[in-house]
Parts: sequence; structure tokens; C-alpha cells
Amino acid sequence: MECDSHRIIRTSPERHGNTSAKEHDMSTISIEELITKAIEARERSYSPYSHFCVGAALEATDGTVYTGCNIENMGFAPTICAERTACAKAVSEGHHEFTRIVVVGGAKGPLTSFCSPCGMCREFLCEFCERDFEIILAKSPTEYKSYTLDELYPLTEKPVFDTDDPFGGAFGGK
Repeated sequence: MECDSHRIIRTSPERHGNTSAKEHDMSTISIEELITKAIEARERSYSPYSHFCVGAALEATDGTVYTGCNIENMGFAPTICAERTACAKAVSEGHHEFTRIVVVGGAKGPLTSFCSPCGMCREFLCEFCERDFEIILAKSPTEYKSYTLDELYPLTEKPVFDTDDPFGGAFGGK
């Protein structure tokens, strides 16, 4: 599945495109290494029902990398995507700010197409990431596409509440 025709498939390790300078100030890992980590995470996918294996590698602003794979459940709703697995691991370790994520996925076997985060994962990422957060869809360490969160999930903003307790004490607030 090809994405928008205005996107260039990168086949070299050079950086081009729409990434902001601040995104990679703290990066200690190359894009090829980050993609490799996502591919390795995909190998750990638990997908006995769909046989669709996804891996992700999420980079925190301090350069720490968290990986995740999709974990299916026969009830479907409890299934968790690779992107949310990586993000949950990071948040549970105290990281709340991120620069980029790599997503790889497809049917078991060699990667042959790009895999984009689902809507739920895009919304989840919005909770912790800026609009210029980089989302890299890859088939290999040298073949990938780069988007911003804003490009993949436009017109979305975090809610702004007028009070410290937007739920009127319903959940133990003030």
C-alpha cells in the first residue's frame, strides 16, 4: 500500500524532509538503528489470530529508545498495538516527551509494505507528542517514509479545561 504520491521513499541514510531541528538534538541513535530496533521488536509480535506482525521503536527526548510489538487477544478489544506498547513502557518508566517513532508491520514474513499507526495509536500519541513529532514508516533500514503527527492526524488538539478539576470532583478532584 503506497501512501500519498507527494512522499518520497527514502533509499539512502541521508536525512531530508520535514523533521524539525529540535527533534533530533538529543538523538544518539541513527534512523537506520531505530528502524532496526522496530524490526527486531516485530519479531516478538504475539499475533496468533491476524498473523499481522507490527513493531515500533519510540525515541524519548533524552535519546532513550523503547520498543513495542502488537499483542493480540482473542477478545480483540484487549489487543494492544506496537506503538501503544512502546509508549506505555516509556511512560511507565517516567518518560513523557518524545521525538520520533518508527513503525514496521505486515503479514508474517518479509516486510513488503509500509504500515501506518491506527487511529487509536495516533490519538494516544497526541497525548504525549507535539504536532511536529516524527512518525517513520519503514520497510527496511534504508526504505522509509517520514510524516509528522499533524500530517497523519490533522485538526486534533489536546482538550483545554478552564479549571484544575474539569470533572467537578467526580473522580476525587478538588
